[in-house]
Amino acid sequence: MHELGITQNIVAIVTEHANGMKVQKVVLEIGKLSAIMPDAIKFCFDICSKGTVLEDSILEIIEIPGLAKCSQCGAEIALDKPFGVCSCGSVQLDLITGEELKIKEIEIEEICV
Repeated sequence: MHELGITQNIVAIVTEHANGMKVQKVVLEIGKLSAIMPDAIKFCFDICSKGTVLEDSILEIIEIPGLAKCSQCGAEIALDKPFGVCSCGSVQLDLITGEELKIKEIEIEEICV
């Protein structure tokens, strides 16, 4: 399960950017064509965040749909797999979206003095 390693990296990156402050929420963008299972990331996140500034934080995952552009006719095609066929018959598709894995947002607890 490569999601464990990915989640460990996400936790490390967010921890570094939090500078020791408590993280309330992390928002990820994961493309539907990325071969990354959002449910597995959620499961691993709870485990990987234990004992860190991310412990008990909310993980929100936004799934980005697959979209490609046909090299022949220029049409844009929605994809649920990393391949497909355009209505013109071409299989030469350039992926536009769907392979993302991005930390979109980190919400850090405000400290009142």
